[in-house]
Amino acid sequence: MSSVKDWTASVIKQAEIDKYLDGGKDFIDEEQIFADIEKHKNPDKQQVRDILQKSLDIKILTPAETATLLNVEDPELLHEMQEAALAVKKKVYDNRIVFFAPLYLSNLCVNSCKYCGFRAENKDEVRHVLTMDEVRDEVAAVIDEGHKRMIAVYGEHPKNGADYIADSISTIYSVKRTTPTGNGFNNIRRVNVNAAPMEIADMKKLWRAGIGTFQVFQETYHRGRYAELHPANTVKGNYRWRLYAMHRAMEAGVDDVAIGALFGLYDWKFEVMGLVHHAWDLEKHFGIGPHTVSFPRMQPAPGSFLSEHSPYIVSDEAMKRVVAVLRLAIPYSGLIVTARENPVLKRELINHYGCTQTDASSKLGIGAYAKKLKQEENPDKVQFMLGDQRSLDEVIRELANDGMITSFCTAGYRCGRTGDKIMNLLEKGVEGKFCKLNAVLTFREYLNDYASPETREVGEKLIARELQEIESMPFFTDKKLLPTFRSYYDRIARGERDLYM
Repeated sequence: MSSVKDWTASVIKQAEIDKYLDGGKDFIDEEQIFADIEKHKNPDKQQVRDILQKSLDIKILTPAETATLLNVEDPELLHEMQEAALAVKKKVYDNRIVFFAPLYLSNLCVNSCKYCGFRAENKDEVRHVLTMDEVRDEVAAVIDEGHKRMIAVYGEHPKNGADYIADSISTIYSVKRTTPTGNGFNNIRRVNVNAAPMEIADMKKLWRAGIGTFQVFQETYHRGRYAELHPANTVKGNYRWRLYAMHRAMEAGVDDVAIGALFGLYDWKFEVMGLVHHAWDLEKHFGIGPHTVSFPRMQPAPGSFLSEHSPYIVSDEAMKRVVAVLRLAIPYSGLIVTARENPVLKRELINHYGCTQTDASSKLGIGAYAKKLKQEENPDKVQFMLGDQRSLDEVIRELANDGMITSFCTAGYRCGRTGDKIMNLLEKGVEGKFCKLNAVLTFREYLNDYASPETREVGEKLIARELQEIESMPFFTDKKLLPTFRSYYDRIARGERDLYM
């Protein structure tokens, strides 16, 4: 393309939107969403409890049922909702918490989102696209923290389009690091991608490169607010191109997709409803919903007035409601709480409201891992500010003390338990049992290779309890999995790595 302007004009393929419309309409019916929220105010207790039972049966809730839960104000029922959300999480995911590291590869962007530090007109942002050598250096630093899962994040710009993303995925997978104990090597085993919506042909490039989950946030599902925040002359100004990004990804063969909204841009109840409608439309077209759901809360962003003065700022108490309702409404999906949140709230959302994934040791600056930069040392290269800058080891130790076992498991993806296969297993509570075994195996690796003495002490007690529980569960003896698991555990203890069930 001769210019960024020409490239921008060529990105959107209208035919790849139109094929999913129903009579020219998309799946976000704003009038119906507002009507559902209004209609289901003041729900009675039995109605709410019937809905909670449906969630406990691991069935996705209808938008009307979700609206009912959003309108609960009775303290007793709110407590029952929180308990049910945690019960759903334990039934599907047990006591695991999956860790990942975000890697920002480029802050070049053609868009002008009013809440984002990367927006094109932010002249204070120092722009850079990592070279493949720089990617290797960043990945090496992340691996040396003990990470095995990564989400690679890209701005929207021709210099970091599908070809660059595919090359960087391959580069990330190629990096291997000798463990601190010298017992073999560690590497990134799963590369998820957060990037701009793409056409189907470009998504196929990422699929061939070995993409894990493809993640795109709608930001806000409200059209009017979306138009206010994303100028119409930008790629991101096309609401429907973004709305159907996951549909195109799945059509291209990427069967694990992740949705999200940026909470703080519009009314939080509306955004929860939008996420549920999104999950339902994916189920309608592909038979499976989102692999994960995210609900990042807007944080201060360099050069953005809106990021600190939005009229829709979400309180901590409202965030707890968001997580509880999403866990109940889309019970099979993983819920991601990130280091945007402060440590106290993040811990509560994991332990008591059903979040299943988080990040730690996170650095958002371009090139910040290899240079070991804190966010205050390079505010001109970050998208927003973090609330939790603790190390991976610190967060793992805290959660281990709470009885949560850290997992770096990527076995399901490499064993073909993805897409509709894993959704079926999650709904039946089977995948969580395989994940329990793999969580123990990857936690054993971490304790041997990276844990501080303090974390190792706490972790050994937790892993002993997990082993005792595994030995006592009929599922494992009935499936004849225990001999293989015991063998793998012993081999990892002796120095082998990356053994999985």
